Amino acid sequence: MAENTLSAYRGDLAAFAEFLDSHLITAPDMGPHDVQSFLIEQREHKKLAISSIARRLVTIKLLLRFLYDEGYIKRDLATLIESPKKWKFLPRTLNLREVERLLAQPEEDDQLGIRDRAILELFYACGLRVSELVGLRLEDVKLDLGYLRCFGKGNKERVVPIGIPAIEAIREYLLVLRPKLANGKSTDGLFLSRTGRPIDRTNCWRMVVKYARRMGVTGKLSPHTLRHSFATHLLAGGADLRVVQEMLGHADVTTTQIYTHVDSSRLKSIHEKFHPRQ
Repeated sequence: MAENTLSAYRGDLAAFAEFLDSHLITAPDMGPHDVQSFLIEQREHKKLAISSIARRLVTIKLLLRFLYDEGYIKRDLATLIESPKKWKFLPRTLNLREVERLLAQPEEDDQLGIRDRAILELFYACGLRVSELVGLRLEDVKLDLGYLRCFGKGNKERVVPIGIPAIEAIREYLLVLRPKLANGKSTDGLFLSRTGRPIDRTNCWRMVVKYARRMGVTGKLSPHTLRHSFATHLLAGGADLRVVQEMLGHADVTTTQIYTHVDSSRLKSIHEKFHPRQ
């Protein structure tokens, strides 16, 4: 499994262990209601997202199965805990005007503005995950050919086209700013921090949030919002679902189908165009 996945599972187990310890619950005394109480606490007090709650439940059930197989507990508690169906929420997306405003936020006279604009453009142009973007190397981006190579979940490689605005922004960054950030250091990372090291996920995340706040966006907005917007706008423009699935790197097309939601005005226009009795 990817290191990010392992890190998430470690966090799940550590949170559950902390809960059991704070309530003086030992493995032999543990019951299904303890798991339920933990999940309720995570939702109501820790404000965890439903997707994170669902993952924590899966992690705990695997732990319980292990404890039973190893003889630490007498009952297979995993079979006593029902896994609720994962709630489906439409992901937050930006409309075209909001995307344009966000991409225009970085200022060139800002020390890192040229880099930040290139990052934002690439997020929206290719629908990359933040881990995929920060992992890009110089050799992965073929600006003359108009595509890049990235490695997604499970280290699966895929090729994604790059749009002209993103190409121009990256070229400017490579010509004007990256040599200054590298400052003679030997590194093949595409996007560098002010210290000359490849930018990490946390700083990339904070950068996107900073510009979102600057344009007055309230609520949760992250690099994944641009990924959602990328997919939604492609499908709304008529792109084939399977093609979008390939560009996003989804293993299952049902994951991509969540982006097929459209606004009522587009539904109305399609109905008027294709229904025989209009």
